[in-house]
Amino acid sequence: MNNKNIQPWAKTALEMGPVILFFVVYSKIKDNEYLLLGETYEGFIVATALFIPILLIATAILYLLTGKLSKMQIFTAILVVVFGGLGIWFNDEKFFKMKPTMIYLLFGGILGYGLFRGQSYLQVVMDGALPMTSEGWMILTKRFMFFFFGLAVANEMIWRSLSTDIWVNFKTFGLPLAMFVFFITQAKVISRYSSENK
Repeated sequence: MNNKNIQPWAKTALEMGPVILFFVVYSKIKDNEYLLLGETYEGFIVATALFIPILLIATAILYLLTGKLSKMQIFTAILVVVFGGLGIWFNDEKFFKMKPTMIYLLFGGILGYGLFRGQSYLQVVMDGALPMTSEGWMILTKRFMFFFFGLAVANEMIWRSLSTDIWVNFKTFGLPLAMFVFFITQAKVISRYSSENK
């Protein structure tokens, strides 16, 4: 299938829509309990059960519209199914809360392995979207690696020590905001090592 372009707002809606819907559903049913097949499930588990198919549908639509999925999107979908499924199966919310930790450890580990081999896997994943020199890519990759490890630590600290409400807000708003701020702070490196300036 040929790669196709879609409007940025549509791509953002498909990527962030499931997370926002999870937040909305959780907010409405978090204090409820539901009896299914003799098992009682809290609102968080039910919201997780709804989130998984919504994410998969959004991911499928994104693929149909663009003709491709990034490796990060594929890994994320797989981990959501695995950890979300474990949470539902064992009726234990900790599995789903651990999912961001696993994602960020995986991303940080992959980037670290690439750096160990003297390569920037970030450049490979981003398909050279940023016109930067090899040195610039290595610097940016190292920063992304530490950033992902930092997010993994933050997620573990928050879900293990604070309330579910705080964790849901952190996941829905805190993580995207942290990512946005991080990207903004890397503008100087991207500009300094731009290959277009050479």
